[in-house]
Amino acid sequence: MAWLNSDDIYLPGAVASAVRILTSQPHLGAVYGEGYQVDVDGNIKQRFPVTEPFNLWKLIHLSDYILQQTLFFRKTALDVVGDLDENLNWSMDWDILIRLGKQFQLGYIPEYMGCLREYAEAKSFSGGRKRFRELAALLRHHTKRRYPPGYVTYGLDTYIPIWCNWVQRLTPRFLARSSAWFLPRFRGTLHYVLDRTIREAQGWYSDGWVTTTARFMLPPGNGRLRLRGTLPNIGKELAGQTIRIECNGTAHRVRIPLGEFDVGIRTVSGELLNITLRAKRFVIPLHAGDSRKLAYILKSIEWEE
Repeated sequence: MAWLNSDDIYLPGAVASAVRILTSQPHLGAVYGEGYQVDVDGNIKQRFPVTEPFNLWKLIHLSDYILQQTLFFRKTALDVVGDLDENLNWSMDWDILIRLGKQFQLGYIPEYMGCLREYAEAKSFSGGRKRFRELAALLRHHTKRRYPPGYVTYGLDTYIPIWCNWVQRLTPRFLARSSAWFLPRFRGTLHYVLDRTIREAQGWYSDGWVTTTARFMLPPGNGRLRLRGTLPNIGKELAGQTIRIECNGTAHRVRIPLGEFDVGIRTVSGELLNITLRAKRFVIPLHAGDSRKLAYILKSIEWEE
């Protein structure tokens, strides 16, 4: 099952790709892929920039990075989680994605499958403060936190242009030069906070490195929780690395060897699995302005099939 907004597009082969993956991987509750942003006339502007492989923690706590125009559901999965919440105006697709992700694995297909049409009158781009209030309520409902990191990112994304417009509109004419000096710096500072929150909220960076504390979530499962990655031999600081793996209140400690690693712990979870990884050692590269505390490179964390 799927739905498509009235002004958006499926790309050739999208349905066939979704059916192929859902048929070959019966544990998946839904699949999604890559997509484009197009203008009102259908001309491609760019790749939808935030799509990435399935990351449940990020989906629940930080952002909806799944392009709905590439999304296909398994009917039996929808029977489990229920239909769209029609009381929601801007976030009904994010809500159902979270509900699906709490019960099922979602599969990422690295193919271009759909297009989102962008223009000022489209619903997704015209909600302003009302849209943010709905997104904030959704985040608080699913995370049980008053200020999850997504509250900061969507809040700043909404209010940066509003605040800058206020400054321009309310600044007296004799302070125009001061305002022209202040506004770019004000905007730049807020964008820095926004970008840093997106990069660092989870503790797992886009280049695969993990800092000393990182958080993950997995849908319910049983058996072995498997971590695969690399511990680079870049100095004595990382030698003898250990990771404390906390799963729904139960803790395990594993030692990570230098080089490639593939470690697992046996756990049983009939409920959503909240995972925190705490590393003992780290290195700060201090090159090209990189001041992160880097502990190891993580390739995947998942239930062993």
